[in-house]
Amino acid sequence: MTYRRAVLPALAGGLLLTALLWWAGASAHALHLPGATGMLGGQAAAELEHWLTPWSYDPPASAQFSTEVSAGIGGAAGTASTNYLALYATALQIRFGAVFVFFVTGALLLVRRLPPVHGRMPAALLALWAWGVVAGALAVTVSAPWLIASGGRGSYRFLPQLASVISSGRQVLVVTALVAAALTVFIARVTAKGAGPLPQEAVPARAARLAATAATAVIALSLVVLSYQPVAAALQGASPGIGLFAEPGDLLRQWLLLGAWAGPGGAPLGAWLLYRAGDVLLLVVVWWVLRRLPGLLTRVTAPAMAAGAVCATVLGLLASQLLRVAVDGADSSLRWDLLRLLAGIGDGVPAALVWGLVAGCAAALMLRAAVGRAEITDATTPVEDSARLG
Repeated sequence: MTYRRAVLPALAGGLLLTALLWWAGASAHALHLPGATGMLGGQAAAELEHWLTPWSYDPPASAQFSTEVSAGIGGAAGTASTNYLALYATALQIRFGAVFVFFVTGALLLVRRLPPVHGRMPAALLALWAWGVVAGALAVTVSAPWLIASGGRGSYRFLPQLASVISSGRQVLVVTALVAAALTVFIARVTAKGAGPLPQEAVPARAARLAATAATAVIALSLVVLSYQPVAAALQGASPGIGLFAEPGDLLRQWLLLGAWAGPGGAPLGAWLLYRAGDVLLLVVVWWVLRRLPGLLTRVTAPAMAAGAVCATVLGLLASQLLRVAVDGADSSLRWDLLRLLAGIGDGVPAALVWGLVAGCAAALMLRAAVGRAEITDATTPVEDSARLG
């Protein structure tokens, strides 16, 4: 699919994702109403407010209080408070603008290389859903410095504050990104009509398996090795540097670890194995998606493989988290328990972005090398056969 046909669905999906996030943030204040508290319950309303606040233009009470205290007394306090609130509004403007830009950029590539036609529609929908979550996480990251500065504590433990801001707002993204992906796929399917038959590369099965295995090994490095509790604790405790960039442990953990696990300890072995099934599911999803991806792409390129690997890692992460929600909530039926269990949905997306990019590059290199070897073998085999016959 050409960029001319892909730009309309990408723009429509980006606009819808931005509008849905803005609407979700604007609805946060409604949870303070007595009717909402009575219907949902105090704890559930507070949890939902915590999810929606990162996308709301109304700053939390803690931010308003900190600006007033740090500004001093009298007229100067009011001026400083206004400036801090303006910084907060700027952070949200950057956040919403970045969501739109990041989603459109990735959606253009995905819709062009993975158009939702000829059996590719489910794959395109899942890829765009995962990319919407990644776009939101990137937008939160880009706007985080302004948000931190609006609290009046930009020079105090900057990196831990940055890690805290980046980890917020992910639960809403999972839902809104799915809706935006559905609209993008629908419009892309319409614009693809009349474009003629789209190419589909023939990739040897062995080459695809080798590429998927290499990429999965990269993901396993984070999920199995770095996420092991002693190694993760060493990353968490790392503190090189002083001043503004001291205490990077929280930030490193967030961008490098896809999970966290330890030995069975005092837990029953069966329960421990059941909980580790989520990690196995993540690796299985990544391998299976990357095994099929080269055959679905209209053209196998390094950017397409990298974007596909990022989406595959995010999908595997979401699948593992949903499995753990099902395991943990098997005996739970209360709304508050469900919200508490879903609070971990979307964790690890920054790490999925980092390791997905590395895994995608590894898959592209392995795929190119394997296909090259296969072509050389095919070219030399007839010569060898004829020599034997002679």
